[in-house]
Amino acid sequence: QVQVVESGGGSVQPGGSLRLSCTASGTIFNIYAMGWYRQAPGKQRELVGYITSGETTKYADPVKGRFTITRDNTKNTTYLQMNSLKPEDTAVYYCNADIRRVWSDYSSWYWGQGTQVTVSS
Repeated sequence: QVQVVESGGGSVQPGGSLRLSCTASGTIFNIYAMGWYRQAPGKQRELVGYITSGETTKYADPVKGRFTITRDNTKNTTYLQMNSLKPEDTAVYYCNADIRRVWSDYSSWYWGQGTQVTVSS
């Protein structure tokens, strides 16, 4: 059994900051890439960015220079630091992780349940 859980969402004014966390737990052998997605009302889910096991990061153009993804492998956790937030960043933010379970020969992607971020004055 593997669980992926996001936390840290909330409401913030434009220009503010939030840090989201995403922690994987369960029978984990290894975690490869970890990603962040978001889905605004009436829109499709879109990639925000991801971080590889070697800590290479990639970001979508709308968040470059404002968002930073890091990870702490000792805690099976990835973080999304969001600065200079804009109203258009309002969305449900999801985390996913490419996880190889103990006793398994392959990895699979697991998703969290999402956390709401609202940017409004």
